[in-house]
Amino acid sequence: MIDLHSHILPGIDDGARSLDVALGMANQAVECGITHIVCTPHIHKGYFDNSLSSIRLSFKQFEQEVQEAHIPLTLSFAAEVRVGEQIPIWARQGELPFLGTYNNMNVLLLEMPHSHVPQGIDVLVKWLLQQDIIPLIAHPERNRELLSEPHKFEWLKKTGCMFQLTAGALIGRFGDKVEKFATFLMREKAFNVVASDTHDLTRRPNDMAEAFSIVEKFDSSFALSTFKHVPQTIVNGNNNQ
Repeated sequence: MIDLHSHILPGIDDGARSLDVALGMANQAVECGITHIVCTPHIHKGYFDNSLSSIRLSFKQFEQEVQEAHIPLTLSFAAEVRVGEQIPIWARQGELPFLGTYNNMNVLLLEMPHSHVPQGIDVLVKWLLQQDIIPLIAHPERNRELLSEPHKFEWLKKTGCMFQLTAGALIGRFGDKVEKFATFLMREKAFNVVASDTHDLTRRPNDMAEAFSIVEKFDSSFALSTFKHVPQTIVNGNNNQ
């Protein structure tokens, strides 16, 4: 499996707090059947002021540690970028870390607030698509506005973005309501990718193996597409290094 969303880089956001935890998360990923994990720390202005260059530096250091620990895991990096007015500026400056490419477009892991669907996101998605950047919306199943008004998911889908479901949502890690919505999205085949969004070893561990079993029982072809084929296609076009 290919894991496109993780907070495994140590000490750079609200994910791994230390190198030991990060290496433990790398081993946990391997145990889940993951062969390639994308390190995607937050870029959230005023909270996690990471940048393409600072993430690259942290990534190179961690990649070396993983190699020295002989952990059989391929790494690359991007970022989970919070919706904000700075995104077009960063795009023009070449400062957005992309997951890779899909259908000849750069793929941006885009995060909405958990509380609501931000006003103007349709305009931002349209602008990004015009720049040959396709937004992959992270964890829509945990957005409280979409949970209370599921019809808005269809509106968001029509903007042309892609969706990444969190593995833990399918196994109940975020509560019954989120699990129910995630299961609905699975039955509708409404997401493109499943990823771990792992932050640590216990509270937010890597749930990919268990989630894969659930999706595989529903539709094995859909499981292969969302856990392996689409993520593999995307990471094959990762040029951040």
